[in-house]
Amino acid sequence: MRFRHPDGSTVHLAYCTNVHPAETLDGVLAQLRDHCEPVRRRLGRDRLGIGLWLARDAAHALVTDPSALRGLRTELDRRGLEVVTLNGFPYEGFGAEEVKYRVYKPDWADPERLEHTTSLARVLAGLLPDDVTDGTISTLPLAWRTAYDETRADKARTALVTLAERLDALHELTGRSIRIGLEPEPGCVVETTRDAIAPLTAIAHDRIGICVDTCHLATSFEDPHTALDALTAARVPVVKSQLSAALHAEHPSHPEVRDALAAFAEPRFLHQTRTLTPTDPATATAPATTATAPATTATAPATPATAATVALHGTDDLDEALADTGPLPDTAPWRAHFHVPLHAAPAAPLTSTLPVLKTALTRLVGGPHPLTRHLEVETYTWQALPPELRPRARAQLTDGIAAELTLARDLLTDLGLKELP
Repeated sequence: MRFRHPDGSTVHLAYCTNVHPAETLDGVLAQLRDHCEPVRRRLGRDRLGIGLWLARDAAHALVTDPSALRGLRTELDRRGLEVVTLNGFPYEGFGAEEVKYRVYKPDWADPERLEHTTSLARVLAGLLPDDVTDGTISTLPLAWRTAYDETRADKARTALVTLAERLDALHELTGRSIRIGLEPEPGCVVETTRDAIAPLTAIAHDRIGICVDTCHLATSFEDPHTALDALTAARVPVVKSQLSAALHAEHPSHPEVRDALAAFAEPRFLHQTRTLTPTDPATATAPATTATAPATTATAPATPATAATVALHGTDDLDEALADTGPLPDTAPWRAHFHVPLHAAPAAPLTSTLPVLKTALTRLVGGPHPLTRHLEVETYTWQALPPELRPRARAQLTDGIAAELTLARDLLTDLGLKELP
């Protein structure tokens, strides 16, 4: 879906296909037929943007076989689909029964991550519509925080610099400009947007920026205004934004709230959980740092209202937070990294962080010029929802994805953007 911003530029809205995981090119082609085209038809649009997730095997098949790449491009055109962005975060196995920590491997210190992302960039250059010259790819925020020392940090920096050089060469060869966005995620080396500033300014290349995921932003209790102001001041480009909402529990000490949260603790994905608690401002001399779970360290958001007065506590997963001896304080609201459908907040006593998404979107595209022109709805957890909320048939999933895109479209038009045919 395309929108005209008041400044005349085009903003693209897509939905991410990692909700339909497939490891092979044949699987990707089946996704287009079985899911993506039906969503487009359900929306009544002639054209629909999709953010493709290409696993290692599918990406390898496309980058090594020009005829396969041409065939995919032809199939996209035939089904009224277009691709301007890829999700390069998961490497493989995203549809496995248990993903958890595996999604963070290989990280940016491993050669496989550089080679895979290079392949994705080359594939995307061949998939962009004829009238589009800019593409984006979201990626792992360096690494999961454990076992990441200075040696691995140096390797990651070198890999990203090498990638930037390859993207420059790709632009010269094809005329297509591909940019990469590190996607901050709770528990990673780059957990927050603030964590991204130092490594990205050290690289100092406009092809390497940040992907702002609004679920992750909310889970870490980041204020969108503060986060985006800091990125702008540091001249870190917002390459793309993933529109998503986290799970919010206002009163986690209440038994009925804990019971409701327990229904979302499931075995496939990590659901990092965070809370803010007050500290004593009289004794705090810097933003408070706390580690309440094994190997979990998080820092309070650096906002004028909270600096040096709150501490961010975290666990790696929701079931850890809910354990009887769990380390997470329950005197303040909890947020969990669970991408809940945008249009369907959980039933009381839970809710979602959709208001954070709305605030972020206002800053991202509601100003005189958009901070990013690539937006992607990313709710990959439809089949991880509590059983009574999961779609039971393909048509139900189609309806749900279409409803999410409709909500996102309405938010954009409310901000003054005009939907294009």
